Amino acid sequence: MVIKNVSLETVCGITSKIPDNQLPEIAFAGKSNVGKSSLINALMNRKALARTSSQPGKTQTINFYNINECMYLVDLPGYGYAKVPESEREKWGKMIENYLHRSRQLKAVFLLVDIRHKPGENDKTMYDWIVYQGYRPIIIATKLDKLKRSQVPKALKELHGGLGLRSEDTVIPFSAVNRQGRDEIWALMDALIGKKP
Repeated sequence: MVIKNVSLETVCGITSKIPDNQLPEIAFAGKSNVGKSSLINALMNRKALARTSSQPGKTQTINFYNINECMYLVDLPGYGYAKVPESEREKWGKMIENYLHRSRQLKAVFLLVDIRHKPGENDKTMYDWIVYQGYRPIIIATKLDKLKRSQVPKALKELHGGLGLRSEDTVIPFSAVNRQGRDEIWALMDALIGKKP
């Protein structure tokens, strides 16, 4: 997709009502600091539309980015080791669950996992939870540029095993630094929203 215009259209906090959008939505979930904002910026060809931070837990809202008036990228709050009280994290969980249940336009959920590490308990829980909500998560293995090429097959095998993926599940290795995997992700999103290449 050629990105002509992008805007952060809606920001939903814990008490906000989920918007009743008419355009298809693709959601992105992942542990705090896994590179969600960097991925979204790379997909949109922007440097800082989604705010990146070395401090985990920066995204505390559900952010709806309108792309070309034809779809939304939906950035969900990070989970895991964000330095916030447990009560706050539970509210985020309810907020995400509410979104997954209420969105009538959600076409797919992309789950980001750091390719350098075996999936943690939080990753596995999130994967199982998304499946339980009725979606087959598409896995994006982030920070690909941090590994040597020879290390990638082993890392992907560990990722498959750690999450308990099925053979038909999609895994896309991705680097925000050199944009490897970007075109593949866009091709998949275009297919999901019914846009012809």
